[in-house]
Amino acid sequence: MSVYEVATPDGMSALGSRIGALCQAGDLILLNGPLGAGKTVFVQGIGAALGIEDVTSPTFVISRIHKAKLPLIHVDVYRLLEAGRAALYLDDLDLDSPREEAVTVIEWGGEESARLSDDRLEITIDRSDEIRKVSITAIGSRWAGVEL
Repeated sequence: MSVYEVATPDGMSALGSRIGALCQAGDLILLNGPLGAGKTVFVQGIGAALGIEDVTSPTFVISRIHKAKLPLIHVDVYRLLEAGRAALYLDDLDLDSPREEAVTVIEWGGEESARLSDDRLEITIDRSDEIRKVSITAIGSRWAGVEL
């Protein structure tokens, strides 16, 4: 696990961009943290690294596919978690087909999202202090040996 201290939104975006530059087609990133932690800003950084500038929170539409040479699928399951049936609704999104050709980032991605891939990054943002702590855990062979 790698832990980063991030003091500003620009720093959060830069860390996302650093991770985005390492991404390949089929990658899954689960992003967790409380409301206002900077999850969407982090995803905007990933998008910037992929050449995507218009990343906004998909809270009300659940998911967005941003087209680029390496597309970004941005999912926010917050509303699904509120309904208490996230796993069922996540299946309805049919993420399997386009996911192999894109980077998929799932905000509020827990157990129900982790089952989508044995290879993933699990990222948690702790904002209990002024300076956020971002923990990045690499799971599976895809990320073995990758310097995060």
